[in-house]
Amino acid sequence: MIMKGQKINDRYQIIKSIGEGGMANVYLAYDTILDRNVAVKVLRGDLATDEKFVRRFQREALSASSLSHPNIVEVYDVGEDNGSYYIVMEYIEGKHLKELIKKRGKLTLSEVIDIMSQVCDGLATAHDSYIIHRDIKPQNIMILDSGLVKITDFGIAMALNSTQLTQTNSVMGSVHYLPPEQASGKGSTMQSDIYSMGILMYELLTGSLPFRGENAVEIALKQLKEPIPSIKDKLPDVPNSIVNIVKRSTAKNPKNRYTDAREMLDDIKTAMDDSRVDEAIFKFEFPEVEDIDKQASKKVKENLSESKKQATEEPIISNKVTEDEVKKENKLLLILGAVFTGIVVLVTAICIVLPRVTSVGNVKVPDVSSMNEVEAEEALIEEGLVVNTELKYISSETIPEGKVVKTDPSAGRTVKEGTEVTIYISTGENMLTLDDYTGRNYIEVKAILESTYKMNVITEKRAVDKPEDYKASEIIDQNPKPGEKVAEGGTITLYYPDIEEVYPDFTNGDYSLADIEKFAEKNGLKFTPKYRETSEYPAGTIFEQSRQPNSRITAGASFTVTIAQEPLDEGPVVPPTVDGGNTPSDDIQGDGGNE
Repeated sequence: MIMKGQKINDRYQIIKSIGEGGMANVYLAYDTILDRNVAVKVLRGDLATDEKFVRRFQREALSASSLSHPNIVEVYDVGEDNGSYYIVMEYIEGKHLKELIKKRGKLTLSEVIDIMSQVCDGLATAHDSYIIHRDIKPQNIMILDSGLVKITDFGIAMALNSTQLTQTNSVMGSVHYLPPEQASGKGSTMQSDIYSMGILMYELLTGSLPFRGENAVEIALKQLKEPIPSIKDKLPDVPNSIVNIVKRSTAKNPKNRYTDAREMLDDIKTAMDDSRVDEAIFKFEFPEVEDIDKQASKKVKENLSESKKQATEEPIISNKVTEDEVKKENKLLLILGAVFTGIVVLVTAICIVLPRVTSVGNVKVPDVSSMNEVEAEEALIEEGLVVNTELKYISSETIPEGKVVKTDPSAGRTVKEGTEVTIYISTGENMLTLDDYTGRNYIEVKAILESTYKMNVITEKRAVDKPEDYKASEIIDQNPKPGEKVAEGGTITLYYPDIEEVYPDFTNGDYSLADIEKFAEKNGLKFTPKYRETSEYPAGTIFEQSRQPNSRITAGASFTVTIAQEPLDEGPVVPPTVDGGNTPSDDIQGDGGNE
């Protein structure tokens, strides 16, 4: 265990532990050279001597360090210090999606589309490099206050075109997001990430997981055999295009899924188009559960036959048993039988008699809404319930201030006598005077209004006459208007410009350096020009860019363009001539000869 204050590689000073994983521990540290906080992942001490784990850890670093995208946590440094292998990464101050789901439950459709677009965009870059994550789940996706999403922990990522370092039969990742092919003992592909993203999208939309069970095996079998429940059962008004995205991404047969994250991203981008909202429900081209069941059964049979084979290969040892030994064995069996009978009687008494003696009656929670605190307490106690001494306060448009709004458990619920009930008292109708939000980032304003004032925030695109005058995430209008009052928990609509949020192709000759600087300033990007000596392009030509054309823009991201620079002449330097055509060296040599 690394202690607080300890330095790694005489550079990264440990501040505190921020996480422990199966393979490595993660620490918040201070980079004493670059003056910034970083996250340092250190291979666990008991694994640092395991060559296989070290190779996997190094593979993680190699894979992650090759990825550069605003939606992927950046890797800064990789190394080894006194036998400790470490990776230094960008430190993210935010919360993971699992925390957001626990706090909010289901998210709004616009939020889900925004989050999934960013996740797909980041994974598309990884898939373009033939790198798969293998552990997509909300715990591995961070969201910042600005709304920016970051994929973390490519801890079990691997390059498809390199040697596989993990055993094919080992099941990695959380079982709730486990693709069927991994549940049945097969390896992972890019389409395995697609399945996990489909489960994630289902959870964000509904606030719950599609498959539950008493243990991991039961859930894995459901992933293997059962189709995902229809979102329409929980969200009847959800567009068919969204249903199709979840259905296609969570197909049991990988042939029915998206080929990679970029294809899924393209589908999400157009999901809310008018032409797609009521589209036909997607039908699978290839068989789903049937083929997987056959494959799984075959795998099970192979395992069983291998077990039987091993059993038959065990040597058989014959012993000569005497009559005394038989008597001793029979006596032991009688004693064990008596003990077992006693245990059965005792268990029966506990299971049948005890509940009857200690049973508690059921009661219905009375409706105490609109009563004052004293009246509500008396009514609840009269029914045999216990009242929580800590009252809760909430606003209400219908219940006067000081009166009871509701209880928890709610009125009409059947509970055991002695159940504790919490009373919620009305604070009256809390009104919020709206500020002027135009010009601000709609993602940031939406998060503040929802978390602080519990408001229902709707975001909508609106066409604008001059797109060049606006930022993609800028609020251009709102309803209700600034200065109007809205009850806490009310609804507000924020409008932002219908602008394509993508990087253009800066290498097509249409952009000057000044144009790119204006583009970066307008979109809140960090731009750095780079220069490279080359004879392939005329000097001043922009021939490379770090962000691919048509990739999504995220405010605060960094990008570069590379500009051609005329190479220096590396031939022999010829000195200028002087009078008589001699070089300076000739004159010197001549003078020296006359001395």
